[in-house]
Amino acid sequence: MINPYIQYMYSYPHKTAYRPMSGVSLWDYKDKLKGPGHGLYLHIPFCQGKCGYCNLFSVTGANREAMERYLEVVWRQAEQYAGILKSQGSSFSSVTIGGGTPLCLQEAQLDQVFSRIESWFTLESGRDVVIETAPNQTDRGKLKILKDAGVTRVSMGIQSFCQEELAALRRGHSPDQARKALDLLLSFGFACVNLDFIYGIPGQDTASLIRSLKEAVAYSPQEIFLYPLYIKHGAGLEREGMEPEPQKAYEQYQEASKFLKSKGFCQDSMRRFVYRDGARREFSDCGFSTSLALGCGGRSYVGNLHFCTPYAITAHQCKKELLAYQETKDFTQIRHGIRLSQDEEKRRYVIRHVLIRPGVKEEWYQERFKSRILEDFPQIARWMEEGFAAREEGNYLVLTDKGMGLSDYLGPQLISKAVLEAMREWEENHGFKTTAYDPLQRKPEKL
Repeated sequence: MINPYIQYMYSYPHKTAYRPMSGVSLWDYKDKLKGPGHGLYLHIPFCQGKCGYCNLFSVTGANREAMERYLEVVWRQAEQYAGILKSQGSSFSSVTIGGGTPLCLQEAQLDQVFSRIESWFTLESGRDVVIETAPNQTDRGKLKILKDAGVTRVSMGIQSFCQEELAALRRGHSPDQARKALDLLLSFGFACVNLDFIYGIPGQDTASLIRSLKEAVAYSPQEIFLYPLYIKHGAGLEREGMEPEPQKAYEQYQEASKFLKSKGFCQDSMRRFVYRDGARREFSDCGFSTSLALGCGGRSYVGNLHFCTPYAITAHQCKKELLAYQETKDFTQIRHGIRLSQDEEKRRYVIRHVLIRPGVKEEWYQERFKSRILEDFPQIARWMEEGFAAREEGNYLVLTDKGMGLSDYLGPQLISKAVLEAMREWEENHGFKTTAYDPLQRKPEKL
């Protein structure tokens, strides 16, 4: 039996495939920023503590003054970007604030975030405004600021309602703190509340996972995300020698998926369950959307140019990059990123659609790329033969329920050789043993 959890394909290419760049200016890509429909992302890298599984860009121990210094640099970056955006009549249909834990900010700082975004950028009416939080940072004053700012979706990382499982993950909250924070959050009537949970936790069994999900469902959230436990290079649990149990995790996933569907949740992806009581998710073309990121650790997508600060995981690496970010003078000069060839753009488009319902529409792919998807990606044809993918109504190619559960095994098969080698090179250069990325594994016959 092989490991079905190879890599979470939430974006493509992975940041470890990015490299230093020179002579590249955001001004050269200003035409890609014209008009409406763009996304804005703000990264707040501060956390109360580093969770044992976390491999995201985050730092701990920052006081009010340190956060204030960071925000001052963010607004300098925003001012420089605004000069380009105003020349193109750019407007934004979505704003996402992630981290880290954005609600680690003080109330005055959080209020400033929304007011400054409004002052520097043109936001469209009906825009989506999304923010992440954690139980310990969720209080009435901050939630009122979110509500007044027009936040439409709040995502809370609960992970489990079992104290032993939270301790195994090195989470900083208790089940009771999560319950109180959730009660408070729901009292504000946000349009969408999402709850995150993790399965495959050491010591967790299927019954424990289902107990947590039963409790979560009782709160009537609009969305629930289920994440398998990954212990990536540089994460605290890796240093402690913790090993995931993929077969056990896969069995837990199957039961959890079945349970949530029985409660009226539709499954859009391996991770996302939305309470729609049977309604089909509308297609959303997200392969070529433009998104600008503010802050250290955020990633921007402008045409075929993807860029961000260098990938960092450990506390030392993150603090080093944070200092470099704060010392940056000209944010319109792109210093680290990747330019996607048409082949890589095809891969990104397929990854962004085929793993998520309703899938990728064959005619639209052909119209966009002037080629046929099954000729460009014979892997998908093989998946269809093996029962992992299917052609559904409207000529959408999408994973079946069986394939959906194997997204983290199937998705990596779409990584190009060039990106794969770049990722391996990054790991080797950072002292990590490269064992994770092997898209040539045989199918998991026992699953």
